[in-house]
Amino acid sequence: MVTIRELAKEIGLSPTTVSMVLNSAPLAKNIPEETKKRIRTAAKRLGYSPNPFARYLGTGRSATVAILLSDITDPYCAAVLKGIDASLYSSNYIPVLLDIENSRAKFKRNVQKLVDRRIEGIIGVANSILLQTELLTTIKKHKIPIVLIGRDMEGTEISSVSIENEEGAYLAMKHLYDLGHRAIALMKGPKDIVDSARRWDGIVRFAHDTGFTMDPRLTVQLKLPGTSYEAGFLAARELLESKRPFTALLAFDDLAAFGAVRAFTQAGKNVPVDCSVIGFDDVTTATFYNPPLTTIRQPMEALGASAVEIFFELASAYFEKRGMTPVHRRIRPKLVVRDSTAPRPAQ
Repeated sequence: MVTIRELAKEIGLSPTTVSMVLNSAPLAKNIPEETKKRIRTAAKRLGYSPNPFARYLGTGRSATVAILLSDITDPYCAAVLKGIDASLYSSNYIPVLLDIENSRAKFKRNVQKLVDRRIEGIIGVANSILLQTELLTTIKKHKIPIVLIGRDMEGTEISSVSIENEEGAYLAMKHLYDLGHRAIALMKGPKDIVDSARRWDGIVRFAHDTGFTMDPRLTVQLKLPGTSYEAGFLAARELLESKRPFTALLAFDDLAAFGAVRAFTQAGKNVPVDCSVIGFDDVTTATFYNPPLTTIRQPMEALGASAVEIFFELASAYFEKRGMTPVHRRIRPKLVVRDSTAPRPAQ
């Protein structure tokens, strides 16, 4: 590699002058345009590439941002990451990916390592209450810019971008209700996931607005940690074993809906002829499932892109020593109708 000293010697200028031009330092504005052009042309010809470590020593900036996940195998996380990566690609930032696997000990150990290496901020993809609570502690301790995706953090020091979960659940209930379903089974999310309460609020509001009666015997809660295909399968089995008839199911999310479809198929029930099923998220596999899943779409790539945009705003304020006011954005969901829902079966 050509060093900046070798480059300076080649064109007969001081290393300081060359460094100012190539790093776009404020004082470079005093250097003639002809000289700047000469420096850049020589750098390109000799294949000079700035040393990021030297630049860090000079500016105190690492140009790295940590991306924290609760579970990297979750399809929701994968889609959000796509939006984050696309938005960071055109910037100077390098993402550092960390899967904390819902472990508090792993979170604390690795975040400290990242802070020691001078990360400039954190973008967290929330999937459990662990990430939310630990990030609150982190921002109070280290004061670096933090954005959380998937949780509405209004009222806290953490910026956030989230979906209107209550509205999404309302849309799902309305879809089933408009198809004529009245015996609707409800699959609640795990208690440790904040979205569970928000989506339940949407279901309750729909029942209040329409006079729909929720049967507590047709309500089950996902019992495994987090949410998964297996959790949905077991919850659907529980509904079937109750012997309480129902013609439709609103699952907490797409993964739980996939598990429910499998349980119904094993029990000899055809989806949607015998039972309609609707999910939430619109993960990639929802389109290709059998049958393709009706669901509430979260624009997950847009969530990731919006979080990066907020991070850029916070990072600029942080390094310019301006006050950082938390930013909170909410994105509206959309009903996507596919083949897993149909009108209520004739009695």
